[in-house]
Amino acid sequence: MTTTRPTSRTAVTNPLTVADAMEPCEYQIADDSGVERVDDIFHHAHVDYLVVRGHDGRCAGLVTRRSLRPFLDLPRSGEHVTIHGAVQQRGPFAWPSMALALAALAMRIKRLVIWPVIDDDGYVLGIITAQHVDGMMAHAPA
Repeated sequence: MTTTRPTSRTAVTNPLTVADAMEPCEYQIADDSGVERVDDIFHHAHVDYLVVRGHDGRCAGLVTRRSLRPFLDLPRSGEHVTIHGAVQQRGPFAWPSMALALAALAMRIKRLVIWPVIDDDGYVLGIITAQHVDGMMAHAPA
């Protein structure tokens, strides 16, 4: 089985990077936050996802309404249930200099709708969405 590798010619013809498609990440939450708090944010902010930060402030992943649902259905015994277990996409994450074509391929393979973008130290810079990336790739020069 042969595989084709991107060539320098491919990079020259499609110079878009993740930085070109990156959007601000408006909502983030600490990984020790309670599931009820996260659910409140989902309802009041009308968002479907939150980027989760670890105790050191670095990106720990993403939590979605769907991934949170099983934790909200658990019986409560007075203990604080955190979102740590509901975190999806624990990495690797996108980085700004990554070729947008590579990010689009990775998002399709991993079936990602939203992907956090991090800096070299692991801190969140923003997000990319499959819809935005696909739109940019459709209009990119061939």
